[in-house]
Amino acid sequence: MKFSATPAGTDWCWRGKSWRAAFLATAVALAGVQAAPAQLNVLRRDYRPNNVFAFPAKLPLEFRRVAVLPVAAGATESSLADGSAALGPVLYDQLVKTKRFEVVSVDPASLRRGTGQSAWAGTETLPTDFLGFLRREYDCDGVLFAELTSYHAYAPLAIGWRLKLVDARSGQIIWAADEVFDATQPSVQRAAERFENQHIHWPFVHEENWQALNSPRQFGRYAIATLLGSLPGR
Repeated sequence: MKFSATPAGTDWCWRGKSWRAAFLATAVALAGVQAAPAQLNVLRRDYRPNNVFAFPAKLPLEFRRVAVLPVAAGATESSLADGSAALGPVLYDQLVKTKRFEVVSVDPASLRRGTGQSAWAGTETLPTDFLGFLRREYDCDGVLFAELTSYHAYAPLAIGWRLKLVDARSGQIIWAADEVFDATQPSVQRAAERFENQHIHWPFVHEENWQALNSPRQFGRYAIATLLGSLPGR
């Protein structure tokens, strides 16, 4: 019988250490694999607007009726004028769906007669009695200024909104948002598709998600609904 020169138990002790080292290495590797999805989830989050102001956090109890001005075009480009006409009704519908307040649409012709312009973005110098005129005409507690700042109607879509909710009595800004939704951004794509899946049910499966990133109206609905989600609550 051949005896090993290695002291008894030494080989087992070494193999034990090797096993423990291998186990620890595997555990670390698995921990890395398990952490990866969490990191990917951070990278794959839906787009969230960040250029938003709201104060106070809740609307005053007496803030019950809001006059919505016609959508102003941010420049003389014909695409913005077309976008304003197309997305004005979308803005109104989404405002109603928030159920934050009663919504009344301001007639462009009436606005021109009373203020000299058929649309106001809220960034200009307003006539002296601008808010007073709207209070008398529409018995409103607030006024929503809406301006379309970007409108690309062909894929990849891009829509920019500048919105401002003002107290009709004090002139104080209660809420404001200024964002461009760019469909080339993966986070925007995911958010638009998720919005469509949750709110729109098409009769044919192959139509799902196609509209979200190819229809200016549907993409505009997603964009404005996302912004209005940051309105002060009740």
